[in-house]
Amino acid sequence: MRLVVVTGVSGAGKSTALRALEDLGYYCADNLPMPLLPKLVELLSTRAEIDRAGLVIDARGGEFLQGTTAILADIRAAGHSLEVLFLDAGDDILLRRFSETRRRHPLSDTDIRAGLRAERDQLTLLRQEASAVIDTGGLTVHLLRALIQERYGGAEDDLAVTLMSFGFKYGLPTEADIVLDVRFLPNPFFVPNLSALSGEDEAVVTYVMLNPETRAFVDKAEELLKLSIQGFRREGKSYATVAIGCTGGRHRSVVIAKELAQRLRKDDSLPLSMSIRHRDIQRTSAA
Repeated sequence: MRLVVVTGVSGAGKSTALRALEDLGYYCADNLPMPLLPKLVELLSTRAEIDRAGLVIDARGGEFLQGTTAILADIRAAGHSLEVLFLDAGDDILLRRFSETRRRHPLSDTDIRAGLRAERDQLTLLRQEASAVIDTGGLTVHLLRALIQERYGGAEDDLAVTLMSFGFKYGLPTEADIVLDVRFLPNPFFVPNLSALSGEDEAVVTYVMLNPETRAFVDKAEELLKLSIQGFRREGKSYATVAIGCTGGRHRSVVIAKELAQRLRKDDSLPLSMSIRHRDIQRTSAA
């Protein structure tokens, strides 16, 4: 079976992630005690129509989290594919989300910060087991759903590759496996008739791609990504995120992400599903 264990701190989006998995056809269960995980996997394995499951296991399990490492190791040793997705966000963002929803923290009635500290302590073992750690602080519900669908929507033997443009001024994407920095390329932001546009506009594409350094960079980046993709598949990864960053994430990184995606899609020797996400393209103050 393909198993995705969704975990992380309260307010980081675990319910959203689980619903996205359910929409993809995963059998889903919430707040499963860790000792019951092997029994559930054994039960589901007897059902021919169920070949993948999404499970939320978090700090609500309390003492049931003891033995996490051994339990997960046993499931993998039995031949199942198991990934742990850890969702997190900054305390200030989580506090705001709790305020908006008016929900209590499961480990604290009044002091949410204390509850978050205790929660992270309890989840130490699960975080160490994580296949991916995603900071959802900058993600809307819709973006988080899209990210889950990108990573877990394909067949198990497909490699789901996401090319993400972003702006360094807004922080590195925590989910990135490879980061490419294109800030050395000429910046359309400083060209008066291009500044207000984005990398989705043909005038910006032409400006960026006509530069000889751009073409040389993209050629080398294409070689790097093809080599990396082959390695990822050999190691059994099911998804990979390639982040391409410029200063603000509106111009150069968008153009390069689209160009690399176009090139990789043309290569029939790469069995993968490809998606593009522009994290910061809507930020109007980008340089």
